[in-house]
Amino acid sequence: MENDENNSQNELMMKLSFFEHQISQIQQQLEMIEKGIIEMNSLGLGLEEFKGAEGREVLAQIAKNIFVKTKLISDELIVDIGGGNFIKKSIEDTRKLIGEQTKKLERLRGELNSALEKINDELTKTIMEAQSKKN
Repeated sequence: MENDENNSQNELMMKLSFFEHQISQIQQQLEMIEKGIIEMNSLGLGLEEFKGAEGREVLAQIAKNIFVKTKLISDELIVDIGGGNFIKKSIEDTRKLIGEQTKKLERLRGELNSALEKINDELTKTIMEAQSKKN
């Protein structure tokens, strides 16, 4: 009888550890998505500064916390569309692209939050089952 109880406790501990690991992974992904959303929103706002700025001097970031003064010769942007491919886009088209990417991140955030809720429901159910077996 005691052996069955130990096996049951070990199984419960393994389940709880598994849930904890899943929750931790999802929380890390959510943090990355939140940072991505913030960056996209900031980038979208920053693009406003370039509207009508042709011929003016601006600061361009070349690395984290490192900027260079530069003069804009065009209001066209060169956008990396993945795979080492670049295309010219207007500021407005770039803002639309950023908006689409932000919406994708927001959808993913919603999916991860739903997955987190399901795991929490399973965790609660597992704990309740374990308590009812103990009583």
